[in-house]
Amino acid sequence: MSDLFAASGLADSAPRPLADRLRPAKLAEVVGQDHLIGKGAPLSRMLETGRLSSIILWGPPGVGKTTIARLLATESKLEFEAISAIFSGVKDLRTVFEKAEARRSVGNGTLLFVDEIHRFNRAQQDGFLPHVESGAVTLVGATTENPSFELNGALLSRCAVLTLRRLEPHDMETLLLRAEALEKRQLPVERRARQAMIDMADGDGRYLLNLAEQVFTLADDTVSLSLEALSAAVQRRAPAYDKDREEHYNLISALHKSIRGSDPDAALYWFSRMIEGGEDPLFLARRLVRMASEDIGLADPTALMICGEAARTYERLGSPEGELALAHAVIHLATAPKSNAAYLAYKAARRAAAETGSRMPPKHILNSPTAMMKDQGYGEGYQYDHDLESGVSGQDYFPDGMSGQTFYAPKGQGRERQIAERLKEIADIRANRKRKS
Repeated sequence: MSDLFAASGLADSAPRPLADRLRPAKLAEVVGQDHLIGKGAPLSRMLETGRLSSIILWGPPGVGKTTIARLLATESKLEFEAISAIFSGVKDLRTVFEKAEARRSVGNGTLLFVDEIHRFNRAQQDGFLPHVESGAVTLVGATTENPSFELNGALLSRCAVLTLRRLEPHDMETLLLRAEALEKRQLPVERRARQAMIDMADGDGRYLLNLAEQVFTLADDTVSLSLEALSAAVQRRAPAYDKDREEHYNLISALHKSIRGSDPDAALYWFSRMIEGGEDPLFLARRLVRMASEDIGLADPTALMICGEAARTYERLGSPEGELALAHAVIHLATAPKSNAAYLAYKAARRAAAETGSRMPPKHILNSPTAMMKDQGYGEGYQYDHDLESGVSGQDYFPDGMSGQTFYAPKGQGRERQIAERLKEIADIRANRKRKS
C-alpha cells in the first residue's frame, strides 16, 4: 500500500517528523473526532456495513484529515492513492484514474485521497464525477474551506460532507503523552510552558507535535524550559484566519451579532481576534459605520458620528494607535440602545420606490420658476411650514394617486422615544387637516 512517504520514495528507515511517526495505526487511536469514528458514528457505520462512500473531510489544519483517509483505506482494504491539488494537474489525475481502472478490472478498489481539493477548479472537479459514479475510485477529499462555497454542487451531491473539529486541550495533552512515550522521556518544560505549548498550537495537533519535536531537540533532560525560555526559543503560531475566506465572514458575523446583542466584551473579543489575524482595520471601520445605521439608528444618533470619527482617527494615526479609536466605537455600539427602524424604513421605501415607477411629485410641492409652470398649477396651495405655529403644515408629500405610507416606525429605544412622540403629534396634525379639507 502506498502512502505519502512511500510515494515520495522514502524508505522506512528514512528520518521522519515526530508527527508522522505518531500517526495512529487504527481509527480508534485518532483523537478529537469521536463524533465521526466513535461507536455508531458515520465512519464507523460505513466500515461496519462495508460500504464506504465518497466523502469530503472538512476541518481546520492538523486535526487528522490525512490520517483518517489513510486508515479508511487500510480498514476497507482499498489501495491508497494520495495527491495534492496544490501540486497536481490533469495529467496526474489521468494517471491515477488509469491505475484505478486497471485495479478495478482485477477486482481491487482504490481510495483516492485529494488534499486541498478546493484548490482544483470547477472543470477539474467535474473530472472526478465519472470515476466516482462508476466506483473506480472512492474519493476522500480534504479541505479547510467551506465545501458549499468551494466545491461543485455535482461533486457535493455524490459525497458525504463530514466536519472535523479543532482539537481540544485534553486532546492535545493526549498527543503530548504519546510523544513522550515514543521518545521515552518527558518533555523538558515546566508546567506553565507545557500549557503554553497547547495554547500556541491553537487546536492544531500537527503543529503541537512539531513544537514538541523542537523542544526535545532544543533542551536536554537536565533543564526544564520555563515559559519565558520557551517563548524566546520557538515562534508562536499565527492565528488561523484567512481574510479572503470563510473564517473572515464567520468572525465579522460574530462581531456584528455581539454588538447587536449588546455584549461589549464578546464584541471586543471578536474585534481583537480579527485584528490579531491581520484583518484590515479599515474594513472593520467600514463595517462599524454600517452597524451604527443598521442596528442603532436614531436610538442613538451619536453612534454614527463616533464610528465615522473612529474611522478618520485610524486613517490619521494608523496602527496600533488608531485601533484604540475603533475599539472605542465597538464598545459604544455594543452599549448603545438598539433600533433597526431606520434600516427597515429604508428597505421598505426602496421596495415602494421600485413598485411605483416614475410617478411625479404632487404639484403643490413643486417650485414654479416660470409663468407657464405657475399657470399649470406648480406650487399652488403650498404652505410654508415655518410660518405655522406647530411648524408642520400636514400637507401630502407622496405622489398623486399614491396614498401616504409609513416606512419609519421608531421602536421607543433611546432617542427614538422622543421621535415617536413627535411623529404622533405630526400624524394628528395631518389627520386634522384631512378632516377639514
